[in-house]
Amino acid sequence: MAESPSTRVAPPGSGSAERLDRQTIVLGLVIVSGTVMAILDTTIVNVALETLGRDFDTGLSTIQWVITGYMLAMGTVIPLTGWAVDRFGGRRVWMTSIVLFVLGSALSGLAWNIESLIVFRVLQGLGGGMLMPTGMAILTMAAGPRRLGRIMSIIGVPMLLGPVLGPVLGGWLVEDVDWRWIFFVNLPVGALALALAWWKVPHDHGEHRASAFDVRGLVLLPPGFVLLIYGLSTATSHGGFGDAATLGWLAAGVVLVGLFALHSLSRGERALIDVRLFADRTFATASAAVFFVGIALMGSMLLIPLYYQTGRGEGAFAAGLLLAPQGLGAATAMPLAGVITDKLGAGRIVPFGIVLLVLGTVPFALVQADTSYWLLGSALFVRGLGLGCTMMPTMSAALTTLRREVVSRASSTLNIIVQLGGSVGTALLAVILSQQISDRIPQASGGGAGGGGLGRIPAQAREQVAPKLADAFGHTFWVALALTAVLIIPALLLPRHGAHARDGERGAVPFE
Repeated sequence: MAESPSTRVAPPGSGSAERLDRQTIVLGLVIVSGTVMAILDTTIVNVALETLGRDFDTGLSTIQWVITGYMLAMGTVIPLTGWAVDRFGGRRVWMTSIVLFVLGSALSGLAWNIESLIVFRVLQGLGGGMLMPTGMAILTMAAGPRRLGRIMSIIGVPMLLGPVLGPVLGGWLVEDVDWRWIFFVNLPVGALALALAWWKVPHDHGEHRASAFDVRGLVLLPPGFVLLIYGLSTATSHGGFGDAATLGWLAAGVVLVGLFALHSLSRGERALIDVRLFADRTFATASAAVFFVGIALMGSMLLIPLYYQTGRGEGAFAAGLLLAPQGLGAATAMPLAGVITDKLGAGRIVPFGIVLLVLGTVPFALVQADTSYWLLGSALFVRGLGLGCTMMPTMSAALTTLRREVVSRASSTLNIIVQLGGSVGTALLAVILSQQISDRIPQASGGGAGGGGLGRIPAQAREQVAPKLADAFGHTFWVALALTAVLIIPALLLPRHGAHARDGERGAVPFE
C-alpha cells in the first residue's frame, strides 16, 4: 500500500531527520490549535462549579458530574481512537473530533438545566477524548522516529499550559462575563482549528484492509476504565478507598480490564489495544513513567490552586494567575528537552527533570500560613522545568522502538495511562487532604467534596485556622512528593542514546 503524506517517514541520513522542516512545524501548530481546546476544558470549568450550583439550584454532588461526565467520556473514547485512525485515516478522525467537541461546547453553553448540561458535556468529552491521541498519531507519523522529541515538544506545550491557563481564563469569564462563555469560547477556536485542518492536515484514507472492529474489546475495556475512574471519583466523597461502594466500583473495573487483557492476548493486533506492546521493555518502562507523570501533574493541579484559594483566601482568578510560573517553566524547558531526547535519549533528560520536580515540590511540603508567594512562585517555575523535561520525552521514548503500524494504537494507550494516572493522583490526594483537614479542623468535616468542607469556614475565621490548614496541605504535599520521587525508578531504565545510535544498534529504522 502506498504511503500517504501523513505517514511518510524521513529516511535515514536525510537532512530532514536533523531538524523539523517548515511543513512539519506548521502541521504541529495546526494540531495544537485543536488539542488546546480539549486540554483547557479539563480545568476551565472547575472555577465555575459554585456559580453553576447557584444558577441551577443544585448541590455539589450533582454539579460535580459536569466535570466527571466529561472526564469519563474522554476516557471511554480514547481506546477507540487507534482503531478509528487505522480504519478511516487521521484526517477524518481529527476533523470529526473537532466537530463533536464544538457541537458539545455550543450545546453546553445553551443548557437549560443541570441534566442537559451533563449530557452535553459528555458529548463534548467524546470529541475531546479523540483529539490528543489522534493529533499525536498524525504528528508521530509525519515527523519520523528521529524527530519525535522535537515534535512532541510542540504538542506538549498546550498539554502542560492548559491546566495553568484554564483556571485563569475560566475565573475571568465567570467573574466578568458569564459562565456560558466558558463553553462558547471554544466555538471560534474550533472553527479556526477545523479550517486549518481542512487546509493543512494531509489526506490519508486509512487501511481499509484493517481487521474488523473489536466489539468484545469495546464491551470490556471502556466500561472497565469508566468504572475505575468512577470509583476513584467517589472516593473523595464516600469515606475514602475503604468505602464498600468505592471498592466495589474499583473491583468491577479491575475485573473488566483484566478480562480485556486476556481477550487482547488471544486476539493480538486485532484487539482494541494490543497488550503485547508492553513486551517491549522501552514501551513498558515509559508507560510506567507516564502513569506517575500523570499523578504528579494532575495531582498538583488539584492541590496547588486549592491551597491558594482555601489556605490563603485568594479568588479563582488570582489562584490561576499564581499558577502561571509552572506553565512558564514548562514552556521554557520543553524545546530544549526535545532536542536532548532526540540526540542523547530520554534516559539522560528525564531523571534530571524528576530531580527538578522534587525540588520544586519541597517548598509546598514545608508550607506555612504565611509562606512567601515569591518562594512558592519560584518553586512552581522549577516544577514547570521538571515537567517540561519529563512528560513529552517519556512519551516520545515509548514510541521510538515500535513498528510504524502500531504507533496509532500505542499513542492511544499512552493517553489512557496519563488519564488514569491523573485520576489516581487527583482521587488519592483529595482523600488524603480531606482527611487531614477534618482531623485538624473538625468543624470543616461537614461538606465539600475533596476539600474538607472549607466552604463552611467563615472568611473571618480563616486567619485562626490558617496554620492548621497549612499543616494539612503540607502533609498532603509530602505524599505528592513521594509519588513524584517514585518516577526515578522507571526513568533510570529509559534509553540513554539518541535516535541515530538506536538505528545503528537495530540495523533498521523504527516504524518501517
